[in-house]
Amino acid sequence: MEDNLYLIQDYLIFIVVFILFLFLSLSIYLFGRNQHLKNKNIKLSESNKLIQNRLNEVQLEHIGTKLNPHLFKNILNSVQSHAYQTYMSLDKLANVLDYILYESNNKFVSPKEELSFAISLIEINKIKVNPLFDFRIKSKIDKSDSVFEEKVFAPLISVDLIENAFKHTDFLAQDSFISIQMELNGGIFSMKVSNKASLKTILHKDHSGFGSQSLDQRLKMIYNNFYTLQKNSKNGVFTAELTINLGKFYDKMRYS
Repeated sequence: MEDNLYLIQDYLIFIVVFILFLFLSLSIYLFGRNQHLKNKNIKLSESNKLIQNRLNEVQLEHIGTKLNPHLFKNILNSVQSHAYQTYMSLDKLANVLDYILYESNNKFVSPKEELSFAISLIEINKIKVNPLFDFRIKSKIDKSDSVFEEKVFAPLISVDLIENAFKHTDFLAQDSFISIQMELNGGIFSMKVSNKASLKTILHKDHSGFGSQSLDQRLKMIYNNFYTLQKNSKNGVFTAELTINLGKFYDKMRYS
């Protein structure tokens, strides 16, 4: 009788040990499987990130191919319509074309380069403005700023706001004006453009064109949370104000 009890006891111990062994083996297998799936998910996430980055680059390249010909057309029209100032126009045009051909293909340029381009672009557009027209430009650039010569500025960002001001202003109205303010201080770039909008622009304000849309897309894809773009219209005056925290964006570029 005692022998049978011992046998039953040994059998139960064997079953318990066997169950524990199966549980341990299953736990090890599931842990390994979980790690494998986790690593696979990490690789998939990295692949998706690479694909998304490439998609953004392709979108930006697509925007650039549509933007540059549009810019060329506007510039050449300005030069052609005022042939008597051809020499000055061509001098400024040479600077603009050099920038578009050799710098705009880069992912980033320095604020120094972009602002020089913006000034040349403004001078070319001013050719078609009556000398008595109320045109105001104010530039407050700290050339000692830490990001002034760093590659942190997406090329041609300043084009849209400048072009729209000249495009949608009624130069014949007595109260018309264009105001352009640019500032770089403490790593923060700001650009404020205001103009008296023409009646035609006000009546068709929903048709903003490609330029405005492309600017919003580029800013969102490139600077994400490091910029603000505000647009408003009041009493026939349209104002657009762009602010980019280039300092923080530069820090992210360096440490990412």
